[in-house]
Formats: sequence, C-alpha cells, structure tokens
Amino acid sequence: MVSIVRLIRRVSGIALGAALHSPESSVGGQAVIEGVMMKGPSAWSVAVRGADGSVHVKREDLKRLPVLLRMPLLRGVAALYQALSLGIRAIDFSASKAYEDEGEGSLGTAAMLATLAAAMVLGVAIFVFVPLYLTRLAGTLVPVINGSSAAFNVVDGLIRIGIFLLYVSGVGLWGEMRRIYEYHGAEHKVIHAYEGGGELAAESIKRRFSTRHPRCGTSFLLMVMLVSIMVFSLIPHEWNFAMKFLSRLLLVPLVAGLSYEVLRLSARKSGNAVVDLFVRPGLVLQGLTTREPDELQIEVALSALREVVEVEPDSGGR
Repeated sequence: MVSIVRLIRRVSGIALGAALHSPESSVGGQAVIEGVMMKGPSAWSVAVRGADGSVHVKREDLKRLPVLLRMPLLRGVAALYQALSLGIRAIDFSASKAYEDEGEGSLGTAAMLATLAAAMVLGVAIFVFVPLYLTRLAGTLVPVINGSSAAFNVVDGLIRIGIFLLYVSGVGLWGEMRRIYEYHGAEHKVIHAYEGGGELAAESIKRRFSTRHPRCGTSFLLMVMLVSIMVFSLIPHEWNFAMKFLSRLLLVPLVAGLSYEVLRLSARKSGNAVVDLFVRPGLVLQGLTTREPDELQIEVALSALREVVEVEPDSGGR
C-alpha cells in the first residue's frame, strides 16, 4: 500500500504538473520527481535521475487527437486532459525510479486512479470551494460584494490567485518540491535551446538560457484564473452557495478552452506590445515555480528531449 508520504509526493507532483506543462509548442515539458517529461506531436518521454545516479528513460507513442478535439475551445479541454493523463504516468514512473531504494514501485491502475482522484479533489477544494466560501463570508461583512455578480467574482478571483501564490510559494519550501522547481528550470532552458537552434550541451544551456518560458503552464494557470473571473460573472449572484459551486465546476471546461486559445494567440503574436502585457505576469510568476538547475539536471532534461525529437519527422534527429 502506498504510504501517506508517497501519496503526498505523487499528488503534489500531479497538482503542480498541470501547472508546469507547456500547453502549446512543438515540444512541451513538465518537471517530475528528479526528472523531466517531454512531449512532442507524436511521442512523449520521461527521463529520471535514479538514486544510484543513472538516468532512466521511458518513451511512448502518442495517438493523434480526433479532428473534433482539435477544434478551438475543445482542443484546450483535450490538452488539459492529456496533460493530467500523461502527468500522472510520468510522475508514477519518476517516483518508482527516484525512490527505488525505498522500495517504491509503480502504482497499479486502481491506485493510479485513486491518486488522480485525490489530486483533482485537492484542486477543487483549494481553488474552487475555498475561494467561493471566503468570498461569501466576505460578502456578509462587506455587502457590496454580494450586490453584483461582477464584484463577487472579482473578489473570488483575487482570493483564488492569492491562494495559488501561497500554494506555489509554500510547497517550494519543501526540499523535494524545490528540486522539482529546479527541474522545471532545466526543462525551460532545454526547450529554449532547442527552439532557438542552440547547442544542446548542458554547460552552454545553463549559461545562455533563461529558466522562464512564455508558454509555461504556470502562465496557463494564471490565464485560467483571470478568464474564470469573466466567465463566472455569468453566474447570477442571487444563486445560493451550492448552485454557484456546481455551476463553477460545470464551467471549468469552457474556462480551460478559452484560456488555451488566449495562450495560443500570445505564442503566435509574441513581441506584440498588447499581447506581452498578458504574457509578462506569467513570466513574473515563474519566479516562484522555477529555480536555477545544475548541469546534471539539465542533462536529464536533454535525455528526455532527445528521446522525443528523434522520432519527430521535422526534427532532423537533433
């Protein structure tokens, strides 16, 4: 049976993993436990530094999404589902290799589903239920908050963003999560080097490239929180707590889809002054979710990248 500590490791990794997965790129990435997962159009891989210092690598092919799920809005929901699905598998593999000396093996299907369910419940509780409850409580003290849907949802959104900032700052104090933040920085540096056609060598990458990337999933999560303020404003403020809570859950796919489209637009219009205003807060936020990696961590990220790009037809096997 998975111990409480092991469960926390995996749930924290999955909850953070959704934030760290680049939602739009020929190659995207995600930091995992002592490693990095990389995803291309036709394959994904994960590389992990084991307890003995060796690098373990796993690669699997990806099926192309059906045409319907590649349409605007729907592709954002599909991307989020795929990020969670691949994330839990990558976290499971990384935990089994990084903590192999502790006897931690891969989870079975039932345990994996239970872990994913725990991560989803944690996410809903922290980022939907708690902000809504605190906003309702604030409304009893400041009546104007309950006076309009706009005021209610602005306060709700600001509380959600505040909780998120406390969450990523707090878990970063935990040694193991701080290591994930370092691998997050390694992932960004390696993707920068690959996209810029730079030398794929750890020493050069560490020196030349930033730990911040405009298409980082942290930026996606921030965009989700901003878009949710507008979308949730459609919910009548007269509704009771239960109706507001359930309606928010039902609107999550729409929020994810809209946020994904905004981030895609920002990637295509990079350099535009207006677009950069939306991108910059995400880059600033990455100061909390990335740390400067060492060369060994960059080498792990490179191992994951090479596994992906060698099977991509337009990569030239770099």
